[in-house]
Amino acid sequence: MKSKANKITFIFIFIAGILAIVSLKLLDGFYSYENFLFHLLRDLIFVSIAAFVLRYFIVKNDISNNSNLDRVKNTNAEIQEAKERYDIVAKATSDTIWDWKIVANEFTWNKGIMEVYGYSPEEIGNNSKWWFDRIHPEDTIKMSVKLYSFLEQKTQKWQDEYRFKCKDGSYKYVLDRGFLVMDENGVPTRMIGAMQDITKRKEEEQRLKLLETVITNTKDAVLITDADSTEFSIPKIVFVNEAFTIMSGYTYSDVVGHSPMLFYGAKSSNNELDKLISCIKEKVECEIEIVSYKKNREEYWVRFSMVPVFNAENEHTHWISIQRDITERKKQEKEREQLINELTQNNKDLRQFSYITSHNLRAPLSNLIGLLQLIDEIPIDNQELKEIIDGFSKSTYLLNETISDLGKVVIIRDNPSIEKQNLPLRDSLDNVLKQINNLITNSHPKINLDIKTTDFVYSNKAYFESILLNLLTNAIKYRSMGRELEIFISLKEENNFMTMTFSDNGIGIDLVKFSEKIFGLYQRFHNYPDSKGLGLYLVKSQIESMGGEIEIDSEVNKGTTFTIKFKKE
Repeated sequence: MKSKANKITFIFIFIAGILAIVSLKLLDGFYSYENFLFHLLRDLIFVSIAAFVLRYFIVKNDISNNSNLDRVKNTNAEIQEAKERYDIVAKATSDTIWDWKIVANEFTWNKGIMEVYGYSPEEIGNNSKWWFDRIHPEDTIKMSVKLYSFLEQKTQKWQDEYRFKCKDGSYKYVLDRGFLVMDENGVPTRMIGAMQDITKRKEEEQRLKLLETVITNTKDAVLITDADSTEFSIPKIVFVNEAFTIMSGYTYSDVVGHSPMLFYGAKSSNNELDKLISCIKEKVECEIEIVSYKKNREEYWVRFSMVPVFNAENEHTHWISIQRDITERKKQEKEREQLINELTQNNKDLRQFSYITSHNLRAPLSNLIGLLQLIDEIPIDNQELKEIIDGFSKSTYLLNETISDLGKVVIIRDNPSIEKQNLPLRDSLDNVLKQINNLITNSHPKINLDIKTTDFVYSNKAYFESILLNLLTNAIKYRSMGRELEIFISLKEENNFMTMTFSDNGIGIDLVKFSEKIFGLYQRFHNYPDSKGLGLYLVKSQIESMGGEIEIDSEVNKGTTFTIKFKKE
């Protein structure tokens, strides 16, 4: 700085000195030599003094300029630092900063408008209209009224929430804060604001509000406790919904701050409570059924779950319990259990009765049949007496068959696990046909078979032949008198079953009327005097005892088809 002032001073002295000498030389004729030296010395002294004065002002000005320059540099550095800090804060908060020069209606945005909302620089407008056009239509009026009311009131700070449109047409919830700048006359000239994307927060608020609505209005009782079990084995209650107060009789203030142990008493299961406490210690979900007590100490059954709740840092914060009054269900279960016990006992009694009846009746029946056989050998001339004895004989034999069938039913019910083997279907059918040879001879049925000699059925021999016997005798008994009886029997393999089809063209059964009674005990569908109503019941019982299935398809005056499935070995 001083070197520069010295140079300027030297140049000034040099030039001023030359000018002084030149001017004195030009006036050389007017001055004597002594006067010339005097004037020259005077001018040089004047020039030197002027030079030093000039140097003083130059140095002073340089000092002032350098000070101002330093201040400018410091200011620029502070501005740059502030700008960098502002950019960092904007990035850290994901805020979109905007600057609105109100008088000129000029709008400028930072990079957040591009990064958060997806707009390119060319798509961003530079006035307030572009901003307002992108506010959701449902929020525009509300937001505009609040903003212009704020400008009218000349309040410095403004804040609002609304939805702002993104480049892709979707909307984000934003929290917008603004600061108003006014001139010396109090007229708003500028407004600077920051838009913060709060979409996730709003969605979470809506989700929580929905959950709150569900918890508040659900018919199930909801109880929430904290996670601290140091004071109580079951942590203290922090919330119960209205359904809980209705179910238990306790009010909100009665239970908040207390442990759920308040609800249990003498009849509450210790095993269930221990299970609950163990799950709480291990912080795992638990579900129990237990006797609870209402505020008036009335007992009721409750089924509830306890589910642990963890925060974002995986810290256990609460327990949520969903509870339901199952008193009525428990009552029904108890009644059902009692009914089952009674039915089981009655069933045992009935079986015992069947055995006793069957056993006690067989001896007298055997004697009666023996006596009837003896009477058959005695000639009876009285026709009326002979008819009486024939009727008595027929009834006796029918009673014997009925008792025999009842015995079979009891045996089936008492022996679900019976011996089974692979039976050749044709051999079993031949055995049955020999047993009813007289019926076959009298009715002359046409029997069509679709059976291979290698076809086998995995079944109990006695049961299987009994099934064939009942189906064949029914087909003959309930044949149509207006056409020749035809019977069709086939066997085929299907998946894990051997399926036998037994069809006839007899008088059929009205399934619309009797569909639910077909296989019932003592069900008769035709007015035949010797019909006992046991045959189909016995067939179904035998098939099902071997793990098989039976279906029927029948039409009146057209015939009946039975489809029977036997499990493979």
